[in-house]
Amino acid sequence: MNIRCETLLDYPAIAEVNTLAFQGETEAKLIKKIRSSDRYIPELSLVVEIESKVIAHILYSYIDLVDKETLPVLGLAPLAVHPEFQKQGIGSTLVKASLEIADTRGEAIVIILGHPAFYTRFGFQPSINYQIESPFPVPDEFFMAKTLSSYDKQYQGKVVYPPAFNGV
Repeated sequence: MNIRCETLLDYPAIAEVNTLAFQGETEAKLIKKIRSSDRYIPELSLVVEIESKVIAHILYSYIDLVDKETLPVLGLAPLAVHPEFQKQGIGSTLVKASLEIADTRGEAIVIILGHPAFYTRFGFQPSINYQIESPFPVPDEFFMAKTLSSYDKQYQGKVVYPPAFNGV
């Protein structure tokens, strides 16, 4: 198993993995919109390949945290593993590796809307614990945040997703 940054040649395989994993094209379209925005972070769009075949993908991009000032923070979305390779620890390995990269880059915090049973294993907690408000009504336990080494208490407020997320 090899984890690396995506390349242009990976785009069709990434779209396929996301379409199969989510049983629809919404996430593949989101990825395409993010890539063409100023919120795209190439170093945090990673793939897992086995025998030169892309079987998983994770993408972080900048979203805004709005309070007294607007701060860019990481949003993790989406994470996809090809259905044939799910439940084998590949997604977990990818999350751990990507969080290490994000921390090394000096990022402060990661926000996610996801399943608590999965993401709490990596240190994610309900975002309200950090005075971070979801932009839409969801149960608190599903809208989560994970602090990284550069975190400080200025990172609070309401999350605002960029236009690429419209329609998701």
